Amino acid sequence: MDFILDIAEFLLQAIILLGVFLVAFAGVMALSHRKRGSGEDGAVEARSLNERLEMHEEAVRAVTEDPLESKARGKGQKKEKKAKRKAIKQTLKAGDSDPGRPRVFVLDFDGDMQASQVEQLREEVSAILPVAEEADKVLLRLESGGGVVHGYGLAASQLMRLKDAGITLTVSVDKVAASGGYMMACVADEIIAAPFAILGSIGVVAQLPNFHRLLKKNDIDFEMHTAGEYKRTLTIFGENTDKAREKFQADIDDIHVLFKEFVSSNRPVVSIDEVGTGEFWFGQRALEKKLADRLCTSDSFLVEHLKGYDLIEVRYRVKRSWQEKLSLAAEMAVERGFRRLLKSERDQQFL
Repeated sequence: MDFILDIAEFLLQAIILLGVFLVAFAGVMALSHRKRGSGEDGAVEARSLNERLEMHEEAVRAVTEDPLESKARGKGQKKEKKAKRKAIKQTLKAGDSDPGRPRVFVLDFDGDMQASQVEQLREEVSAILPVAEEADKVLLRLESGGGVVHGYGLAASQLMRLKDAGITLTVSVDKVAASGGYMMACVADEIIAAPFAILGSIGVVAQLPNFHRLLKKNDIDFEMHTAGEYKRTLTIFGENTDKAREKFQADIDDIHVLFKEFVSSNRPVVSIDEVGTGEFWFGQRALEKKLADRLCTSDSFLVEHLKGYDLIEVRYRVKRSWQEKLSLAAEMAVERGFRRLLKSERDQQFL
């Protein structure tokens, strides 16, 4: 039995050392990349989703539809397009501006623990604001189990820019928008969710290991010097005190209060005392709690708007050097490793 425990302790130490090494390596690579300049050279790309969806439809019709019916429908579509072009020309000839069709700008946010995609979201929102008009809409396809408070707070602020400009914002949750993800979602004018999507988790959790006894067992001293009573509260390597734990808990409680206030101000229909418990709910139950407005997938939303709107997918793509790609891969590997060490279902999904 002692032999098995020794092996388990050795494996745990190996995992910890590997994690520390990868974090340090990723940090050095990222730092060296930043020293060379801004490090990010990207561009906003836009493409029509109408054409893609219509091509898919035509591919199916080509196999299932009678050739005569297909030919007749094709003629009808050409006639309809010709009539539209004629109407536009007449409008321009009369001296009026061409209003065109309203648009739905489609964005994606696939959130990680650090909300690292917030930089792309910032650029995408900045690209949309100058061209969006009153009749236009924005659909954000959101997937996130949460993460750091400041990262998701900034992501929510980027969505507030759309709201402040008077642009209708719909957030679609096909899988999960919990904790920091729901902080983003609650900003929307409308939240749509798939029947088994996960929403909620309006709570805060923080955890860290402490290796003080392991260091003490191996006669290793650890010193940390601070100026300011609460510059550091809990520590990974030092001995933690009850006073430090109380302060740490007080900070978490204050963040939770701010989180609940933010949800209440942006989504007053919810009973914050009922949903601000840190629990999460699946689509139908989330609808009953008024965490969502209706059950609908992002695909259904796009099909609903296909005939009356121009659907435009907007993405900001970053060109990264091989050093930054390696750094990002290391960071993701560390994150996945630590997620596997967390045994409970909630710890695997939410920060």
